[in-house]
Amino acid sequence: METKLKIGIIGCGGIANGKHMPSLKKLKDVEMTAFCDLIIEKAENAKQQYGTPEAKVYTDYQELLKDPEIEVVHVCTPNRSHAQITIDALHSGKHVMCEKPMAKTASDARKMVEAARETGKKLTIGYQHRHKPETIYLKDVVERGDLGEIYFAKAFAIRRRGTPNWGVFLNKNEQGGGPLIDIGTHSLDLTLYLMNNYEPRMVVGTTYKKVNNPECGNPWGGWKPGENDMEDSAFGFIVMKNGATIILESSWALNTSEPVPEGSVMLCGTDAGAQIKGGVTINKCEFNRQVEIKPNLSSGGVAFYEGVSGSPAEVEARRWINAVKNSGEIIVKPEQACVVSEILEAIYTSSKTGKPVYFD
Repeated sequence: METKLKIGIIGCGGIANGKHMPSLKKLKDVEMTAFCDLIIEKAENAKQQYGTPEAKVYTDYQELLKDPEIEVVHVCTPNRSHAQITIDALHSGKHVMCEKPMAKTASDARKMVEAARETGKKLTIGYQHRHKPETIYLKDVVERGDLGEIYFAKAFAIRRRGTPNWGVFLNKNEQGGGPLIDIGTHSLDLTLYLMNNYEPRMVVGTTYKKVNNPECGNPWGGWKPGENDMEDSAFGFIVMKNGATIILESSWALNTSEPVPEGSVMLCGTDAGAQIKGGVTINKCEFNRQVEIKPNLSSGGVAFYEGVSGSPAEVEARRWINAVKNSGEIIVKPEQACVVSEILEAIYTSSKTGKPVYFD
């Protein structure tokens, strides 16, 4: 009988319960044998629902990392602690899946990349939108060269009302920012991935806290006065070293009649264009006519032929475990996620200073 890969979960809150643990539970070749949370009841509940009978619970992640049988750790804590826990886990000999964004600061993200290089352990970041059927299909289209040179793109994550008011989402110290670092990060990651372009030259950014009653119409309700110190919208203008331009739009609360879900992307190339927005659309010209192609993604695709199916979170988990166990490809490389963090930080810095941020 094949030995199951033993996994430890650090942080047993919303993202762990909503994404990581349910997805791992569906994999037959892994088992969750340790759970850690500052609130012991959360760790105990996670063990009861997802763990093995002998799984251990902790409130100190350092104690979890001492277990030599644990080979993989999933870091599902607030952004502020991503870097330290990940670095410690890598140096303790564990492979690490860290939830997005990579870190609260670009400096921390770079330290995580260096730790992975120093230890030789695998590190990935939880950008699950890369594992959607739309993304898998469009990535193949782009790599075949159908779009030509992609020189303009838009990354969207626009909510008319949708400010999360639970956990630490409204705590700037814990999270580092609002919609830009929460949902804009998904769309930016997807755009850079599809373009295969990770060399920014210059960033101009603006952030706003302008909607005075965002709790009006907010599906999760309101919050106490002074409880939310995040921006409600953030926008970025990014110029890459090869001259390509990316516009990033993100919001939790914006007075628009055209919200766009996170993970939406528009790509414009010399030969054709494409977008992910409620499916995939390819636009091009054929026989002197403008043509739009909308593939049926209800079944099939590379991931499915590899024996991977399910929600993006489930596909993400399967691909990650394949990379650990079978030396497969890491879909979200730490160096790539680090560039995302650097651009996000540049947008915040530019908004604060009123000046462009230039990269070396």
